[in-house]
Amino acid sequence: MHAKDLLTIGEVVARSGFPHSALRFYEREGLVSATRTSGGQRRYERGVLRRLAFIRAARSIGIGLDDVRAALDELPADHTPTKADWTRLSKTWRGRLDEQIDALVALRDGLDSCIGCGCLSLARCRLMNPEDRAAGSGDGARMLPAALRRGPAA
Repeated sequence: MHAKDLLTIGEVVARSGFPHSALRFYEREGLVSATRTSGGQRRYERGVLRRLAFIRAARSIGIGLDDVRAALDELPADHTPTKADWTRLSKTWRGRLDEQIDALVALRDGLDSCIGCGCLSLARCRLMNPEDRAAGSGDGARMLPAALRRGPAA
């Protein structure tokens, strides 16, 4: 590989849309790697752009960093994900996505009769929370399907 094949952090930021801080974070987490110049500046192989696209796609559908890391760990360190890799790796996420889709459809379809019973401890929910049973479980949408209770994507 020639020096001209390497990208600066600024070039990767411009091309990927990720901020500098995200690149440094992903590097610390082992999701991407960079070499250093004699002056200590980061240089990335062009393939990092495909890895970052893979990360963005996975995160946008709610896949956690641990699962993204596990998927990328199945690839050799110097290998950028191909379409075939994405197909193979994403198959493990189909079940989770199907659960989320089913939960969202149920939520959507129940919105006209209540709040889709994530029951926010409504005192008089006749369907899922009679006599405010959910209040004993704590704050928030206690009855929301588990597939929709995952934390927000980072």
